[in-house]
Amino acid sequence: MAKLGINIDHVATIRQARMGIEPDPVFAAGIAEQNGADQITIHLREDRRHILDRDVKILRKTIQTKMNLEMASTDEMMKIASDIKPDTVTLVPEKREELTTEGGLLLTNAHLSVIRKLKQAGIEVSVFIEPDLKMISKAKEMGADAVEIHTGKYANLKDESEISQEVEVIRKAAHFIKKLGMRVVAGHGLNYFNTQRLVELGIIEEFNIGHSIISKAVFSGLATAVSNMKTIVE
Repeated sequence: MAKLGINIDHVATIRQARMGIEPDPVFAAGIAEQNGADQITIHLREDRRHILDRDVKILRKTIQTKMNLEMASTDEMMKIASDIKPDTVTLVPEKREELTTEGGLLLTNAHLSVIRKLKQAGIEVSVFIEPDLKMISKAKEMGADAVEIHTGKYANLKDESEISQEVEVIRKAAHFIKKLGMRVVAGHGLNYFNTQRLVELGIIEEFNIGHSIISKAVFSGLATAVSNMKTIVE
């Protein structure tokens, strides 16, 4: 049975629109966990556009499931991760000008020491990459514990034949990740309409979903939004 990670970044996005104190992502994490979330995912960006250092510190103390910290491979973020010690760090690419993460991480030799240091600190390391077999092999060589497949291309496709082709690409990538002994995770652009098809592959162990759940929560409430997605993932 696949696990569901809830990304609460966009709760903080709404808060930061007024630079105030509500809605509080810490409160959102509690509601998500009470309604089926197996993990809380947050992305602490260099520009602090949504999640803040304060949020990370409080969430580390209050999350009852698991904490997945998405971050860029910078010295600042490495120090924060080493101090906070989330259950998982997911290394992601980051550009100041992007609205959201625009693609998978291109692993280079520079990431080798980052992964090693995080693992030495007792933190599981996941890498957010495209469903590319060569890049997956590189992740294994560098010691990654998990690979989160970037599903953005799949989520944006409209043509059924192209969707089917991309699902097959994801399926092959997922099986390859599993064969190499790493956990198989998927995320980006997944919603209440396109997640089921990936669940049916029966190989993806964890889904990290945020924007669509927070969007639905505007109309249904966060508890219902999380519960409905949990039903799909299961």
